[in-house]
Amino acid sequence: MLLTADEARRLILRAQGLLGADGRKGGVHSMLRRLGAVQLDTVSVLARSHELVAYARLGAVGRRQIESAYWHSPARSFEYWCHAACILPVEHWPLYSFRRRSYRERQYRWHQVPDGIDKLLDQVRAEGPVTTAHVGGARASADGWWSWSESKIGLEWLLDIGEIVCTERTGWRRVYDLAERAIPAEHFGEELSDQECITRLTRIAGASLGVATTADLVDFIRVRNHHRSLLEEALAGGAAGLVPVQVSGWGASGAPVKAWADPVALASAPRGRHRTTLVSPFDSLIWHRGRTSRVFGFDYTLELYVPKAKRVHGYFTMPILAGGRLIGRVDPARDGSTFVARQLSLEPGVSAVKWGEAVREALWSAASWVGCDSVRVHHPDLRTFLETSP
Repeated sequence: MLLTADEARRLILRAQGLLGADGRKGGVHSMLRRLGAVQLDTVSVLARSHELVAYARLGAVGRRQIESAYWHSPARSFEYWCHAACILPVEHWPLYSFRRRSYRERQYRWHQVPDGIDKLLDQVRAEGPVTTAHVGGARASADGWWSWSESKIGLEWLLDIGEIVCTERTGWRRVYDLAERAIPAEHFGEELSDQECITRLTRIAGASLGVATTADLVDFIRVRNHHRSLLEEALAGGAAGLVPVQVSGWGASGAPVKAWADPVALASAPRGRHRTTLVSPFDSLIWHRGRTSRVFGFDYTLELYVPKAKRVHGYFTMPILAGGRLIGRVDPARDGSTFVARQLSLEPGVSAVKWGEAVREALWSAASWVGCDSVRVHHPDLRTFLETSP
């Protein structure tokens, strides 16, 4: 089956909940299950990324409502490693058996596992749920995020191997409890083979992305070596349930590229209104920068980690989605009750006359959502128009 680049782009936007009314049905719970994973990040600009992901799809849903939907009691989601540190639907717990086994076999990830793990696990069993404050604190020193205390390293290791789990947070701190207590029994007791885990996760990734290359699917789950081979086998043999397609315009000089599509997505043409919104740098729509360029013709770099003097677009540049395209980018901030667009630029060929209203909608909607009542734009040509409330 041959898809045009435009057809693929629209299928992707619908799968991601950014085209049509279905993306708003069921609120945050349904959104998480539609996306398969929502990335977490410590950076908070306007709001934290997991909140921005929900806002982009659902509009001005209350931030407390978003938090309670993610971290609910009893558990409806949990935190673990997918594309990165992510919030995942609790029913996906068995699908990460392969990763928990892999960590257990390696006995190392970012830190050497300290002695006393059994004692720490016994403490969680007796006193849990706990935060790092209950077991000695998170930091060994103030030298950086990697300078964890042995207690923090131990808790994270126990989380990696599935002995404990985080299904809630308090003040952005993880709350750890025994997995057997926090995960519903029907999910906790299900142990799957590596092949079954990867096959089912590939299907989930395909449904979330809509249309994706093999590399896109690998990036979604972040697998390599043997596990990547299992993903490729699941695709080639049909076990993942995705349909091979060719997408014109995705290759060099417009050549077709082999990809995989969700058969449910192919069953009907996408219809409905496109979302106009700011997009988090950690949104699954733009996780894979090569895919973002391929799908949207939008070259994006998060300059958060770039020295200030070398930044081109700003600290936390958020793409502007409108009409199904990424039409520009803004570096947002807050100054009291004012939303500040510290830098704002439109993509080459994007007319300010044609798209100015969409940009204004994106800025003012985000401003209102975070409780701002005015907008300040550092852009000489668009300032007057964009600073005026729609």
